[in-house]
Amino acid sequence: MPLVLWDIDHTLIDTRGVGRELSAAAFAEVTRQPMREQATIDGITEAVIFRETAKLHGLTTDRGDFERFAHALAQQHVAHAGELRERGSALIGAAAALDALAVANVRQTVVTGNVRAVAEIKLNVFGLDTHIEWDVGAYGEDADLRPALVDLALARSSIAAGETVLIGDTLADVEGGLESGVCVIAVATGRSSSAELREAGAHHVLDDLTDTARLVEIITAEA
Repeated sequence: MPLVLWDIDHTLIDTRGVGRELSAAAFAEVTRQPMREQATIDGITEAVIFRETAKLHGLTTDRGDFERFAHALAQQHVAHAGELRERGSALIGAAAALDALAVANVRQTVVTGNVRAVAEIKLNVFGLDTHIEWDVGAYGEDADLRPALVDLALARSSIAAGETVLIGDTLADVEGGLESGVCVIAVATGRSSSAELREAGAHHVLDDLTDTARLVEIITAEA
């Protein structure tokens, strides 16, 4: 049975700025400083974003600081789930893609820079969590870099790289999948263009997830 590793932000959902606002609130809670600016976030894990954002504010942090931030961030998402639902959205085709892959007997989990608690809230808010096997996924608290997250998901699922497809929207997603030897489907629904994703080495590049039949065809053929 093949395995799909989904990215979340700008692949399945768009928080439309709510995510950054909640991150800023959690940052201020933990560091006692307002978040004036944020480190680059595209494809980067939450642990790295927190550490590098803290550096921009002249702060040195440790694992304990990150764990407090991760807890605060999860609590912010719980408290503002209604706002996330109202302002954010599932991307067009996301729900249909998840459902179609389940019908095709494809296992599905997530490989994401989000910490697990936040990932669960985000997909639950938009009704996209039904088919996700959370325990075999890999999350922002598990490792700093995407290739390590992909390797961890492969180990947790006991599925070989050759039977696995990663779907994401960033250059980091593409890099993580290629370094771990899995097939990469890139979707140009984030900040990276189709040309950039193709140049990075993605095996397949789609404009979005609206062609469900094509997506299932690619995955079943590759894995």
